[in-house]
Amino acid sequence: MEMIMTKQKKPDAKKPATPQKAPARPTAKPGSKLGRLEAMLRRPDGATVEQLRKALGWQAHSVRGAMSGALKKKQGLSVASEKREDGTRVYRIAA
Repeated sequence: MEMIMTKQKKPDAKKPATPQKAPARPTAKPGSKLGRLEAMLRRPDGATVEQLRKALGWQAHSVRGAMSGALKKKQGLSVASEKREDGTRVYRIAA
């Protein structure tokens, strides 16, 4: 039995490394509830949890969770809060 030798394949030339782009952060659709939440927080005077709760039909813990999870963690936005003299807390997206 005769062995036939074939040429060995040359390793493919490596392509030059291209710089990796940072993954795009998801943004909320303007008409969605998250979009409305973001729009209310972008207002100059911000919004209270009660205002957000009434506008979105959510419970207070859901509003705070959406600000923390969807806006802060997923979209990378900075949500600031301040306490007014009357004791209410106002949230807004910091510039």
